[in-house]
Amino acid sequence: MEEEEAKKKHFVLVHGVCHGAWCWYRVITLLESGGHRVTALDLSACGIDSRSLDDVSTFAEYSRPLMDFMSSLSEGEKIILVGHSFGGVSVSLAMESFPEKIKAAVFLAAFMPHPDFPPSHVIQEHSKSGEGWLLDSQLDSKTGTMLFGPKCQSSNLYQCTPLEDRTLARMLIRTGNFFVEDLSNMDPFSKDKFGCVKRFFIICKEDKAINEQFQRWMIGNNPVDGVKEIDGADHMGMLSKPLQLYKCLLEISQDTV
Repeated sequence: MEEEEAKKKHFVLVHGVCHGAWCWYRVITLLESGGHRVTALDLSACGIDSRSLDDVSTFAEYSRPLMDFMSSLSEGEKIILVGHSFGGVSVSLAMESFPEKIKAAVFLAAFMPHPDFPPSHVIQEHSKSGEGWLLDSQLDSKTGTMLFGPKCQSSNLYQCTPLEDRTLARMLIRTGNFFVEDLSNMDPFSKDKFGCVKRFFIICKEDKAINEQFQRWMIGNNPVDGVKEIDGADHMGMLSKPLQLYKCLLEISQDTV
């Protein structure tokens, strides 16, 4: 019995910009059916969180639900932390603050900061490739807010995702913010804290938002402990290829024993 309990892991799932905990529902079901514990968080002003984005002025405030959760973990408990897209930056903040509580950090087609640069660096480098993929998305350069438009969603975010989940997303996404100015003023995440946590990257091969080339560029500049690939996965790999993602997470969990 103790051996079976030891095999069970606690996965903590962190969504990307404009999304919420809801986007993980397929993977949550698979992980829980496999006997694992799962926590999916809504970051501030995301999902069903009651705060307005107008009340969230810094990246620290945006990531507060994750940081509060990390603080609440019992002594000796270690989790597998999974970040998608912009959620990779929040995961990195947790790695910097609570490295002793994280068994492994998984970046799913996610922005992965480099310890030699401010956290904004990878986002700014990504923006240099152009914003054409955003299509009809609403951008406000003054406030830094954005909301994915219907054409962007169907063509570049969810192009491999079932129609039902595209409809769900259209109903649930909220305006988000990358907090680039705030992140550019932060110190780099350190090699002795952020850098001491085991890191894994999962590449979504059909991603048109953070494309495969850019995902591999981040990995090449900041090597990780393991790389997985999901064929046929768009940017929302947890919806387009949930079973394959589930299998990747299980394999990673076994590598952290």
